[in-house]
Amino acid sequence: MVVFFAMYVAVTTGGILLDKLRTLIIIVLLSLFLSFAIEPAVNAMSRRGIRRGAATGLMFLILLALMALFFWAIGSLIADQVAKFADEAPGYVDEIVNFSNDRFNTDLNADELRTQLTDPEGPFRSFAEGLADDVVGLSFTVVSLLFQMFTVGLFTFYLVADGPQLRRTICSMLPEARQREVLRAWELAIDKTGGYIYSRALLALLSGIAHWILMASLGVPFALALALWVGVISQFVPVVGTYIAGALPILIALLNEPVTALWLVIFVFAYQQLENYVFAPRVTAHTLEIHPAVAFGSAIAGAGILGPVGAVLALPTAAVLQAFISTYIRRHDVVDTPLTEEVRRRRRRWLRRKTVIVEELEVEQPPDLTSST
Repeated sequence: MVVFFAMYVAVTTGGILLDKLRTLIIIVLLSLFLSFAIEPAVNAMSRRGIRRGAATGLMFLILLALMALFFWAIGSLIADQVAKFADEAPGYVDEIVNFSNDRFNTDLNADELRTQLTDPEGPFRSFAEGLADDVVGLSFTVVSLLFQMFTVGLFTFYLVADGPQLRRTICSMLPEARQREVLRAWELAIDKTGGYIYSRALLALLSGIAHWILMASLGVPFALALALWVGVISQFVPVVGTYIAGALPILIALLNEPVTALWLVIFVFAYQQLENYVFAPRVTAHTLEIHPAVAFGSAIAGAGILGPVGAVLALPTAAVLQAFISTYIRRHDVVDTPLTEEVRRRRRRWLRRKTVIVEELEVEQPPDLTSST
């Protein structure tokens, strides 16, 4: 009975601590993910004689510059579209009223709607005042978010800059056999996470360039900002990123020229097929290999556990777990039956295709490339 109640108290206390420390746990996990992602680049610069602290700071500056460029482009797009909508709001009211009266036989008056929009005592002004009252709460939320981002950056910096020392400290408390296992797991996590970021960044660059060329040729406003949006969101937001990324430029094009939006829909669909069957297999041949169903399930599970952050961390985590499973679990030959024959034939075709891609990439690259952490 004493053991039972002691375990009950321990489990209850652990659950309370996990709930209270949820934010800290998310920050630490996100910091680990970012440290695994940028450590290959820091290791490469360190091997060339650059101090780890300086190399880590340089990587942070590059990341901050890319983030600033992305948010500046999207912010300018949103500001311009909001201003344009405000200027053309009366015309939209007239179009909506005419459409409703013609199609649904209503008896709306555009002048009355405009009066309600500008009436100081009207519902729209009350709604705007309610939003203004929430500015204080929104400001506290922004400050809290900035503090969490600063904390993540601080954790990430020390995890990367003092990575070798941290690993030595951990290994000093373990026997030699355990040390090799820990270092092997650490290296595997770095390789898989770095491969994930590399493959996503390269695919985002290809997607952004392709969509920028098309939107610029079609005359879609803010083509560069929309191309950045499509490239980043489609590659780094799991599962639904492609649809979210394509919806914004299609909507902007629809507001300006419906025919342009139709061409953009066709291109988004065609490019997605090109990426899935041509670009992605070549890019991920040496980086991240994960089954689409596993990726989909991992993103849903991560979102359910940790929210949006969990959805982002789910794919590299699943890749690391998949690598561990393939390393430590012994596999056996499968008996050939009608239930497995088709899978075997597909796997043979997939292996032949993968071998051709790997051989092509090895011919294109110098033969002495090696990775070390």
